[in-house]
Amino acid sequence: MTRVLTIKRVPTVVSNYQEDNNNEDNNSERALGCTRNCLGKCCLPDMYFSKLPLYTFKIDREHPIEDGNVNVNSSEELPQVFFLHNLLLGQWEDRMRRGLFRYDVTNCETKVIPGKYGFIAQLNEGRHLKKRLTEFWVDQVLQPFDDSKFNFTKVGQEEVLFRFEPSNDNKSHFFPSADIASDLNYPSVIAINVSPIEYGHVLMIPRLVDYLPQRIDHKSFLFAVHMAREAADPLFRVGYNSLGAFATINHLHYQVGRRGLCDKGVVVSELWNYPTRGLVFEGGNTIRNLSDVVASFCIFLQNKNIPFNVLISDCGKGIFLFPQCFAEKQAHGEVSQELLDTQANPAVWEINGHIVLKRRKDFDDASEAYAWRLLAEVSLAEARFQEVKDYAFEAAGLQKANVEENNINEKESLYKPPARPAAPHLPRDCSVHQ
Repeated sequence: MTRVLTIKRVPTVVSNYQEDNNNEDNNSERALGCTRNCLGKCCLPDMYFSKLPLYTFKIDREHPIEDGNVNVNSSEELPQVFFLHNLLLGQWEDRMRRGLFRYDVTNCETKVIPGKYGFIAQLNEGRHLKKRLTEFWVDQVLQPFDDSKFNFTKVGQEEVLFRFEPSNDNKSHFFPSADIASDLNYPSVIAINVSPIEYGHVLMIPRLVDYLPQRIDHKSFLFAVHMAREAADPLFRVGYNSLGAFATINHLHYQVGRRGLCDKGVVVSELWNYPTRGLVFEGGNTIRNLSDVVASFCIFLQNKNIPFNVLISDCGKGIFLFPQCFAEKQAHGEVSQELLDTQANPAVWEINGHIVLKRRKDFDDASEAYAWRLLAEVSLAEARFQEVKDYAFEAAGLQKANVEENNINEKESLYKPPARPAAPHLPRDCSVHQ
């Protein structure tokens, strides 16, 4: 007998129109128009997308990944900081002035939790209020798209910031408006999250009106890596939550905000001295090589129904993959009530060390020990993690580096080159073993 694990989950409200989606007659809405000025076919003018600002990114798949920021070789190309600081943040601040956010995230109290890891605690007492209860399947990473439930075609047109598409001349450009390329069915867009976790927090929605479910594919993941690279800012992050790992909307989207084995030059390393077990992907002869290797791992995990979170950092040069099981443990009653009472959802930003707390008491009492316990509950057990990792390597066509016969601990010699200090985009004192 098959048992379906479900929990009542309060989804984060990411659009001002999300709560209006209960008990809608979707066919009637499409026929008559929903009058909400949304992005669905019921309201969308044929030329709407061509009126949106457009940012095009370089798509030279054979360009090597370099240590520096994005190179600008032509006076026609944009300054390195234009995309992040002038366009995305400028558009985000415009929506703030227009009152589109549910609260002012810049007024949320934030502090660094004392300790060697530098976890960040944020007090956001209103983020969990006024939410729709939804029946969430925690044991199905892959679920079909359901148009009757909230999806991003139902967000308001005013919540969309700009289009994000590949260029046709291997240069980055910005256009106040532009026609849709003939080879694109529907463009990818950047939209605000009306319940932001941090300043500039937005959503990247690939091929918006293709109605893609929340599942990684090679093309969309390459878009996500390109976005991190175009930002040219090491503090700029792109994250992904699968279903079962705190994605609450089954419509393909990536979270965007600030704060080794070898294949085609890609080095896959295991993260140590951190509460959540994970893999780190770096290098690659080209950005496409790196993206393809990580996407292959993600596709394996989702096909095996294993929830996971992804964090793209360092301008797309470093990617972290965390298989997780918090929702599974929660459904089985294996998470302590003390942790559940804090209402902290250990999704991609929390795993990255930015923990949102909804109660003043929890914020005041936040400690590194609490953060460690919370993130440790996310992690797969050691044996299961190693099993998943080995199967993923096999599925991606990778092979482990040969282990030299010496006195070095076996785990420390599985990856080359030798272990080095943690990269600056993770909390302090964690380490990467290659």
